[in-house]
Amino acid sequence: MNANVTNTTVGIVGGGPAGLMLSHLLAIAGIPSVVVDNRTRLDIERTVRAGILEADSVRLLVDTGVSDRVHRDGVAHDGIDLRFGGASHRIAFKALIGESAWLYPQTDVFIDLADARARDGGDVRFGVTNTRVIDVTRDRPGILYDGGNGTAHEIRCDYLVGADGSRSICRLEVPESIRTHYFREYPFAWFGILTEAPKSATELVYNHSARGFALISQRTETLQRMYFQCDPSDRIDAWSDDRIWDELQTRVAGADGFSLNEGPITSKAVLPFRSFVAEPMRYGRLLLAGDAAHTVPPTGAKGLNLALADVRVLAELLERAILSKDDDALDEYGPRALERVWKAQHFSYWMTTMLHTLPSATDFDLRRQLGELSSVAGSVAGSTYLAEGYTGWPARS
Repeated sequence: MNANVTNTTVGIVGGGPAGLMLSHLLAIAGIPSVVVDNRTRLDIERTVRAGILEADSVRLLVDTGVSDRVHRDGVAHDGIDLRFGGASHRIAFKALIGESAWLYPQTDVFIDLADARARDGGDVRFGVTNTRVIDVTRDRPGILYDGGNGTAHEIRCDYLVGADGSRSICRLEVPESIRTHYFREYPFAWFGILTEAPKSATELVYNHSARGFALISQRTETLQRMYFQCDPSDRIDAWSDDRIWDELQTRVAGADGFSLNEGPITSKAVLPFRSFVAEPMRYGRLLLAGDAAHTVPPTGAKGLNLALADVRVLAELLERAILSKDDDALDEYGPRALERVWKAQHFSYWMTTMLHTLPSATDFDLRRQLGELSSVAGSVAGSTYLAEGYTGWPARS
């Protein structure tokens, strides 16, 4: 069967925030692209994802004309509470470094980007099947997929970008002989809930206790998201609503009387996580971005922000490579992106190990963690380091 062939400059596998933002930035530079994704747009919109945006991520959405909805529907957080020893200690981002983080779900970031690409006439093809990539070492790599009614499609491009998530097919095109995958598995997971309840706090609460970590977050005035550390093998049906609330309330309890507003639980999930980095992020005309190249524990709120930072750099270098016919510009991509990736890996690992209780933790380990938390919360230098990492290191050109 003859395939329907499309020729473009940049072919992008993955229509999540990374792929769509890259397509948007390329369009601003006058560079055409085609984006494909196996999921339908509705499937992606129905995948509920939390989101904390760094200051530069917000500026990227607004300043490039994606949308200013983050300013209208998002919530600026000028700090977080580190809660340990039964008391809360505020890390005041705005006062320390003059920046805020924004509570704005990843689902809304996706909707804003998908709307912007549709508004601007972008070629985004959701709901395709049997996607594969070919000829990644040749001058015109390709994306093959099946469309409706069994029709075969072929996209030929000058550059191929894998923004296809943590189960990337593009990543595997880099030969084993030259690729290195770095892993760290964690011996715990998060049990996450959505609850119909008023806010328990105006900003995020990161809680350490001998029973394990808990995170108290918000979605709206009447819908809240909360997490607590659990075993990765825990079954959802083993946790009744009463048991969940008892566990959460016990973990955050303290002499100050802090407690959580309870309500019906509408969603439950066990979320295991790991640290992962794939190197190199470029192989010939194939480039990796976002979760296709790296994942981080959610504790530091870095995943989506790293993806957006990747494609900001990648769009700049693709523009140089294409418009100035300077293919060597892309040699900068991996080193520049990975510098930030490894900083974020460290920050996420640090936040995770400082706040979570290891299964084999001794009394010494718990007291040492309390000492570390006290050092961070009680020191301007320590608090500033956390504030800088959480709100995001400034992008460099």
